[in-house]
Amino acid sequence: MESAYSDTSETFGHLKILLDISLIMLVVVWLVTTLLVTRWSAPWVFGSALLACLLMGLVDINTVLAKATNEGLVTLLLLMLISVGFERLPWLLIMSRRMVVPSLAGSLLRLSLVTAFFSAFVNNTAVVAALAGVLRRSRLHAPSQLLLPLSYAAILGGTLTLIGTSTNLIVSSFLQETTGQGLDFFAFLPVALPAAIGGILFMVLFRHRLPKHDQTELQISEHLIEAEVLPESKLIGRSILENGLRDLDDLFLVEIARGDQVLSPVAPSQRIEAGDRLIFSGDISRVGLLSTFHGLQLFAIEEGLLSDNITEVILLPNATVAGQTIKESSFRARFDAAVVGIRRDGAQLSGKLGGITLQPGDYLALAVGPDFAQRMNLGRNFLVVNSQVEARRLPMSVSIFVTAAVVAVVTLAAMGKLALVTGLAFLLATFLALGVVDGADLRRRFPFEMWIIIASALTVAQGLQDTGAVAAAATWAAPLITGIDPLWTLIGVYLLTVLLTELMTNNAAAALMFPVAWTLALSTGADPMPFVMAIAFGASASFLTPFGYTTNLMVQNLGSYQRADYFRYGLPITLVYSAVVLLLLPRVFPL
Repeated sequence: MESAYSDTSETFGHLKILLDISLIMLVVVWLVTTLLVTRWSAPWVFGSALLACLLMGLVDINTVLAKATNEGLVTLLLLMLISVGFERLPWLLIMSRRMVVPSLAGSLLRLSLVTAFFSAFVNNTAVVAALAGVLRRSRLHAPSQLLLPLSYAAILGGTLTLIGTSTNLIVSSFLQETTGQGLDFFAFLPVALPAAIGGILFMVLFRHRLPKHDQTELQISEHLIEAEVLPESKLIGRSILENGLRDLDDLFLVEIARGDQVLSPVAPSQRIEAGDRLIFSGDISRVGLLSTFHGLQLFAIEEGLLSDNITEVILLPNATVAGQTIKESSFRARFDAAVVGIRRDGAQLSGKLGGITLQPGDYLALAVGPDFAQRMNLGRNFLVVNSQVEARRLPMSVSIFVTAAVVAVVTLAAMGKLALVTGLAFLLATFLALGVVDGADLRRRFPFEMWIIIASALTVAQGLQDTGAVAAAATWAAPLITGIDPLWTLIGVYLLTVLLTELMTNNAAAALMFPVAWTLALSTGADPMPFVMAIAFGASASFLTPFGYTTNLMVQNLGSYQRADYFRYGLPITLVYSAVVLLLLPRVFPL
């Protein structure tokens, strides 16, 4: 009797294990598929996977809380917060004045080296945002010849240190959860430095692949701008030519939206009617010209916003307003800002501004109200490129002290004398005490989305471990890769990570690939470390599309790049970067 009971219990135990493995694998398949074939927000997808694991009993709440406070994750969050203070240091802007020289090759070399150095220690997006404004005003070279190398140099520089890119910190977080020991501050340098140097040299050598857009052409077609003809306007009943709307400096009337009808091209004899919305293409700084015409009203002026206080932003991937029209999104109420211009290269925008569906990468010119800078939802939707309401620069004395503190923390962390998380917490406290940042800055810039993605990915990975799915996968994979050189498996992991990075975000790719790489390492009997590093380097190899890395998206519209430009210029960079990484990885981190 006891034997039969024992056999039954054992059978039920096996069935329970099999069921748990099936459920966790179903969650993983849904997670990967959703990220690849839908445009759903990555934080929402990862968060849903976490909740599914919790509700099905694959993990418990204590596991979730532990992963949400993982040391590597806390380190990443602290780094993202203190980067707000880094952005206000003047050193990068001081050096930027000497980067552009008459020679394009010399300019690219200077630009790349300075950008890569700063990106090793400062948030990449902050570096690109600081330099983009300077480079787009260059009179020596077209912005399209400078901005894409700027983004690529920031990516290459970010691979040099643990804090250079969030991808490195994510991989370190997973490693710490798995082994109890994260990556050292300069663990990436022996591979990353030669790869970065190789990438920069090829950026200079292949400069002829960069598009050269005429600067005058860029200014003329920069934004789509809308103005409404009010009922009392003196323009009504007169032609375009008679109203003087044909010869405006830096503004060109491209079409008229009249009810559901769009009139384009606009003939000089076309007469104006009440309620017409005139769609101009041109230099956004010239919008004030439109207010000089009687009864011609920009929405921003109508709403009491300052037309000369223009803030330029880029719509981020997974923005809450992406996929909605400007009108549907309640843009004015949500952000205390009105869209006065929009730019989207590669697509012909037409019709009323309010009816245009916003897409990631859209370059918006906003007339902002006094509450704009305090809105908590800005960081989730926009990357501010140029603003007259941006935060103040630090006094030189404070800048020197802050820089010294940062250097001290980085040095001590690199020497192993101070835990990085402790040093970053000290820096954050120092920044608050000196007024470098304040509570509003931190609340606005807190990376909730990244926190959710990484905490959820760590939780799902723990579910894979606890249910036995990792062990089962390793057992299943072992016969398939028996006899295969671990080097080929390493190359496969790297290439798959590169592919996923271009299809989704680099952070999501790293989070998804870590359990896969770890399992394959166990199956081959190889040291997992080269596989871990392959994920970090592969997830940073975002040179082929504008969507794999935030900085690529930032420069897309600033430089009027088409998607083909990324592939044409980024392919040789990808090849040389990957060749160096795959050559050095098994030598620096033996299999």
